[in-house]
Amino acid sequence: MTRIRRVSVAAVCALACAGFAAGAFAQAAAGPRPLPPGAQRPAAPAAVSPGAPVTLDRVVAVVNNEALTLYEMNEQKRILVQQLRESRLQPPSPDVLDRQVLDRLITERALMQYAKETGIRVDDTTVERTILRIAQENKMPPDEFRKVLEREGIPFAKYREDVRREITIQRMREREIDSKIFISDAEVDNYLATVNLQAGGESEYMLAHILVRVPEQSSPEQIEQRRARADEALAKVKSGQAFAQVAATWSDAPDAQQGGSLGWRTPARMPSIFVDTVRAMKKGQVSGVLRSPAGFHIVTIVDERGRNQPSVVQQTHVRHILIKVSELTSDVEAKAKIDRVRERIEAGAKFEDQARVNSEDASSAKGGDLGWVSAGDLVPDFQVAMDRLKVNDVSQPVRSPFGWHLIEVLERREQDVSKDRQRDQARVALRQRKADEQFQEFIRQTRDRAYVEIKSDER
Repeated sequence: MTRIRRVSVAAVCALACAGFAAGAFAQAAAGPRPLPPGAQRPAAPAAVSPGAPVTLDRVVAVVNNEALTLYEMNEQKRILVQQLRESRLQPPSPDVLDRQVLDRLITERALMQYAKETGIRVDDTTVERTILRIAQENKMPPDEFRKVLEREGIPFAKYREDVRREITIQRMREREIDSKIFISDAEVDNYLATVNLQAGGESEYMLAHILVRVPEQSSPEQIEQRRARADEALAKVKSGQAFAQVAATWSDAPDAQQGGSLGWRTPARMPSIFVDTVRAMKKGQVSGVLRSPAGFHIVTIVDERGRNQPSVVQQTHVRHILIKVSELTSDVEAKAKIDRVRERIEAGAKFEDQARVNSEDASSAKGGDLGWVSAGDLVPDFQVAMDRLKVNDVSQPVRSPFGWHLIEVLERREQDVSKDRQRDQARVALRQRKADEQFQEFIRQTRDRAYVEIKSDER
């Protein structure tokens, strides 16, 4: 059967991602919860004798003033178990899986409540465009993509809300974290000096980790209990159990069900506590227990590779006008505005003047000038549209994850950019690491600030 390749909204949108994988949850009211569209409730027996047990939905936890239900937990468990089996990983024991899923749902509910309280909204048009891109990434037309989702047991209505939630979390990260990150020239200099000291240049590492979470304001006894749990997980790895299997069972991180995979990371994109340890390790080795504000970590190197960047690249001198799509400006409104701007340019208005007046990008003060850019510097939608333009041509409106653009190519050249590109890459990598660490801390603090009441099984 055709399987859908898992493509995160963050990847499709070419936005920075913190490793936070959004799970399945929805608004829930206390008491019985209706099934989402597309899900089938089992048929009731023809007759139920008095006193016979009847399975009903029930509240398993309250997060601030909202309920999480048993139905939501069971749906999330079903999806996670299916993903684990696809990855050929044995699901953890039922009690461990219950704890992991409940903790994940609580964290996600707390984040979504924060987003709602602070005015983050995602309109239907944005959701539909994102789903279309995911279908394209899977090389499927929309209708076929929807049918495959249904065959995999994922109701389309639920999938849409999952996508809406991931976009919401991305926007929250961009506003709360990414927009506030600053990387100084001194940080870039120190990073490059460290890279140059490494034989053969900078390496990338495929990492996996196990996190045993320590909540804020934990007592010394609680911290010691969590440390003992981390030690026990490490002992299981050292005894020969597969790291991915131990991560799936023992880790409190959202990526636990993916075997704790962090993907490919340069040292600059690793959590700070991993850097020195990873550099001293070889492929296949496992670290000791490491301590961070989030808890206790164990990390392993799954694979390693060198990075050799070409010194000569094609560059484009480009400028643009951006109308952002946000909780205040819908996709339709942004598109209508960029259309009007293009009409004025076609009627004779200067591109740079329109950029200064209308563009919602930091480049507006410079008439939209982005300077010389190289392949890979820009998000894919922008890059593809720019590459198709001739010099002095103005594009039709172009949609990117940030909004609607008009693009004008001013010049093209081939340039030796070794030093400049190294600095740009270093700055991007340092920014990514800072953003990853600060977003994980933001998630932890949001979770710990929430009022959470776990309901006991009263059946």
